[in-house]
Amino acid sequence: VLSTQAFLQRAWPRLEAWYSWFNTSQAGSQPGTYMWKGRDAVTEAELNPKTLMSGLDDYPRASHPTPDERHVDLLAWMALASSAMAEIGRVAGAPAKAVANYAAAAEAIGSMQRLRELHLDPASGQFRDYGLHSEAVEMVWSNLPQPAGLPPKRELVRQVTQPPQLQLVPCFGYVSLFPLVMQLLPPDSLELGQQLQLLRQEQLLWTDHGLRSLAPSSSLYKKYNTEHDAPYWRGQIWININYLTLRALKHYSSMTGPHQGAAGQAYADLRANLLSNLAGQYDSTGYLWEQYDDVDGKPKGSHPFTGWTALLTLAASEVF
Repeated sequence: VLSTQAFLQRAWPRLEAWYSWFNTSQAGSQPGTYMWKGRDAVTEAELNPKTLMSGLDDYPRASHPTPDERHVDLLAWMALASSAMAEIGRVAGAPAKAVANYAAAAEAIGSMQRLRELHLDPASGQFRDYGLHSEAVEMVWSNLPQPAGLPPKRELVRQVTQPPQLQLVPCFGYVSLFPLVMQLLPPDSLELGQQLQLLRQEQLLWTDHGLRSLAPSSSLYKKYNTEHDAPYWRGQIWININYLTLRALKHYSSMTGPHQGAAGQAYADLRANLLSNLAGQYDSTGYLWEQYDDVDGKPKGSHPFTGWTALLTLAASEVF
């Protein structure tokens, strides 16, 4: 059986290739920025072109995909990946220069200066994506022309009534939490206090059943993306992001600073809400489900779903 160090030594070249692919292929147009590639920039069949590669399929991004986009969740992932590579490299006995480069990348990518410059909206205190965006977007029925002799085809198409502008996307949800979730915020920072306050606001993400994926104040909350494409990451409660948020809150509750108490209370309350609903719905239905409704906590999506919803066992045992 390979030791941990021996395994990591064998895996190291592949891990470096994986990191390099992400760091280059998903880089934004501005140095030090990142964007999920592959969004459909020409479709008129979607309210907001999906970002499938992010794993948060229909979570609202900039309405008009362009190379100027900046995605705060991917920046946070790359900061975490850089930190992980530095730690793995130290254990694997990788060259000291490579380890130092990854550590320096983690510090630079996830720095508060960069987060403030690229993704922080000072007025709201929210971290946001950036891109070419219009809030005046809707799906309308249109009669599409057909070949001679055939009746018109009626379809929903996207209509934009105000031209898009480059801006921070005014949308608060799971993506906004990633600097907190990835523990990039210093424990004594103003921004950490702001995120903890935003987290507890019931008109935003806080519910009695866990954190919803998108605030009701967001223009695409619970909106269908196409005629048949029901909302997915537009309000529902997902256990994976709730678990990562609990992990971050637990971390900050152990860090000396002005927000230690608030983080501890948020951790205790969120964990209680989440576990209470998950246990209650399991008792009622006999299953773990893909997602849960943010209004009544009822299960939604596919079942049985013992993928990430099984994280409830780790949350219950406080294993993070």
